[in-house]
Amino acid sequence: MKNHWWKALSILLLGYTIVAGFLFQFPDLPILNETIRNVFFHIPMWYSMIICFTVSGVYAIRFLLSSDLRFDAGSSQFAFVGLFMGCLGMMTGMEWARVTWGEFWSNDPKQLGALAVLIVYAAYAVLRMFIKNEEAAARISAVFNVFALAMLFPLIFIIPAHAKSLHPGTDGNNFQALYTQSKYLRKVSLPGMVGWILLSVWIGNLRMRLVRIQLHLDLQQYLPKDFLKKD
Repeated sequence: MKNHWWKALSILLLGYTIVAGFLFQFPDLPILNETIRNVFFHIPMWYSMIICFTVSGVYAIRFLLSSDLRFDAGSSQFAFVGLFMGCLGMMTGMEWARVTWGEFWSNDPKQLGALAVLIVYAAYAVLRMFIKNEEAAARISAVFNVFALAMLFPLIFIIPAHAKSLHPGTDGNNFQALYTQSKYLRKVSLPGMVGWILLSVWIGNLRMRLVRIQLHLDLQQYLPKDFLKKD
């Protein structure tokens, strides 16, 4: 039980974020108005995506160094969870853009960078589906994943930060939105950020363990006895 405290913490933080995010009275901001509550969902989903893609890339590197399918399971499943969180972040962001900027899509540099990242990882998912040989799929997709990880931070942070954008965080200040939040918003947005990230890691960990169990059942005679032990 002591190793699962962070799972309980994620539930508590998300529960607090949802309740406080809709019940608290926040300062009335021009244009944003009540849509400011989307900050408790949209931004944490993007950071959850980034964390999952980073974990996925680390597992891909570990697989390439060891050829251990346990690491491939972690790489693939965290990539899928990251893609899911990224799609949620894109949808909540487009709805927010419709209200605040007047349209779902404005070719904003951060929108384009985020879309490029989602396309890259969607290609990763398609690649895994079309390669039938398990070992070949694991190795090829792991190489692809490393290159995807190398593109992640430039597309999300570096390039958009130095281009004219409707988003806060231009001129190289990616965390401007956090600095300019009122103390009331930070009391909800920061716990929400941690809660969403922990939840996405929890989901990725569950999916990874399910795949490892299936591999263990399929290839039991070839795998070591400690296959299901934690890394």
